[in-house]
Amino acid sequence: MPTVTHLLEQLDALKSQFGAAYARQIYSVLRQLARVKIDDPESLVRVHELLLFVRAYPHNASVVQQTEKLLRDIPDRVEHLRELDVDVSALEHPEVSGIAGLSVTDTFTFPIVSWLAQLKPTALSFYWEWFEDENRIGEMWPTFLPLLEEDAFVEAHIPFREWLRNARGRQTEVRWLIGRFRRLRLTETEQAQLYNSQKLYLEWRYSYRESRTGLRVPIKRIFFHEDPLIPRRDVRLEEEFNRPTPPTRKLSLSKGTLALDVARNASTVRYRELYGFTNGDPRSVYQISLGRGVELVVFTLPPEKRLPLRAYHSAMIYKNGVPIGYFEGLSLFERMESGFNLYYTFRDGETAWLYARILAVMKHLTGVTAFTLDPYQIGFDNEEGIESGAFWFYRKLGFRSMSGEIQKLTKNEEEKIAKRKNYRTPATTLRKLAAAPMILELDDSKKGDWDHFQLRQMGFAVQRLMSEEYGGDAERMRQSATGTIAATLGIDTYIEAKALQEFGLVLLLVRGVNDWDSADKDLLKRIIQAKGSSEETRYLRLMQKHARLRAAIIKLGSA
Repeated sequence: MPTVTHLLEQLDALKSQFGAAYARQIYSVLRQLARVKIDDPESLVRVHELLLFVRAYPHNASVVQQTEKLLRDIPDRVEHLRELDVDVSALEHPEVSGIAGLSVTDTFTFPIVSWLAQLKPTALSFYWEWFEDENRIGEMWPTFLPLLEEDAFVEAHIPFREWLRNARGRQTEVRWLIGRFRRLRLTETEQAQLYNSQKLYLEWRYSYRESRTGLRVPIKRIFFHEDPLIPRRDVRLEEEFNRPTPPTRKLSLSKGTLALDVARNASTVRYRELYGFTNGDPRSVYQISLGRGVELVVFTLPPEKRLPLRAYHSAMIYKNGVPIGYFEGLSLFERMESGFNLYYTFRDGETAWLYARILAVMKHLTGVTAFTLDPYQIGFDNEEGIESGAFWFYRKLGFRSMSGEIQKLTKNEEEKIAKRKNYRTPATTLRKLAAAPMILELDDSKKGDWDHFQLRQMGFAVQRLMSEEYGGDAERMRQSATGTIAATLGIDTYIEAKALQEFGLVLLLVRGVNDWDSADKDLLKRIIQAKGSSEETRYLRLMQKHARLRAAIIKLGSA
């Protein structure tokens, strides 16, 4: 019998080789893996990740069946390590967390803890061993526990868990405590702020179907790979943008809720929280088939959770029913700040093709024509991005740096690559290349417009205005902004209060809005009203029609 190491090397070499002969070989390796014991966590992690890749990119039905069988054995293999008294903490590291047979422990936010407490109450408990600050509990819990002040305010070493155990009755401590916060006469945001300030560690003992190992979404048909994977050199963004819009369907409320549950599940077991999944609107969820077994599930935000200015879209990516990554888009006019994260297990797949397809979908869905990348994604303070050469991945797809100096450095490097065979850009140079955002512009007439724009510059300008003209009083400034813009545009301040406040703060900085013609004022009014409508995409498309507002916003953010 070959060793585990040898089998894993074979599996790694075969996972991206397709055709009948390779299918037989990989099936044979999988059968052999089923018969060997694994006595160290590092090998088990490697087995787990390779099996997930093969399950997402399968050769045939037999390979899928054998892969699923091996994945179902993972909890027994974890237990085998425990019986050997092996330290399994390596299996719980955030980079590989979510393996079946284990748990995750963290200070999850109030919305996620509320969601878990509602759906999986018996699988949750507070992890008191890591709790550090009893003063926070002593200040807050008397609100829920009568007479706790007698103990907490004047005594030391308070047995808070005993107080909690006597109060909760037959309910689990997590569900009982979350229920108390929910009943406070406060907004949901204020409830969350109070709970989050407690910094309570929560342990979630997820099931097999909730783990990374077993989490799947239903699919009609598995896409089996028979030909080589699509390499980056064969991907043309222009061709993807010109393809017809892929099949898109809006999910029902019940299916939208389930889709959000899966997205939250997939993120939480990985110690991640994406704003769009945590706060997504189940009434506005879209499923889009990208082809080759890939489904994109796109979420928007309900009006009360939306950002002040940017429209927000998030998406979960599934390959043959397996969660393989996510996408986040924050849009202003025709510009989308895009975040693409393919889980490291699947980065040997068709990454460039997948990214190009997603950008094309977002263009069709929102009307954006410019995509920007945060420096972190290309390696700024991100050694993984440097090691993978992320800058060149995006550069070869057509992105350019938004820094003139880095554009010159890029040109020099490209000349070296063209002249010197086997030349590789040094890590020190890659770090310099990653120091500024990158952008892909589809409309040449607007090229360069966003090169110096930073949204936070508008935020800083608002803070200075608040300090100089409103004595640092945010509420007074909001009231002034709301009244000013409502009077200018003739908007009902009660109906559009939230959007008015947010837009009004920025418009306080825009000179001469009163002098705009009626068409520009009317369109601005419609934009503000659309911010609170059922579909935020409408708000974004209306913004794209307002050239005067766009010019003013770019100027404010480019100071």
